[in-house]
Amino acid sequence: MSRARDVVEIVAKALAVRPDAVEVTESERRGQNVIELTMAPGELGRVIGRQGRTATALRSLASAAGELDGLRTVVDFRDE
Repeated sequence: MSRARDVVEIVAKALAVRPDAVEVTESERRGQNVIELTMAPGELGRVIGRQGRTATALRSLASAAGELDGLRTVVDFRDE
């Protein structure tokens, strides 16, 4: 488990109405650390934010945390 995954999980649970429904998975694809965030139906908009600003900020935080572990990190948002 990387620091980037921890950052994504903590922020997503803080923004969610139902934090127990937040799922974060981590895998590696093409030399990049891929973090997939899945939330309860209808809650993904809370993490994406207006005009994607919150999502951009979350991706920046995850990227910075991934660099501490020496990883290139990408965050994907999945809707159930």
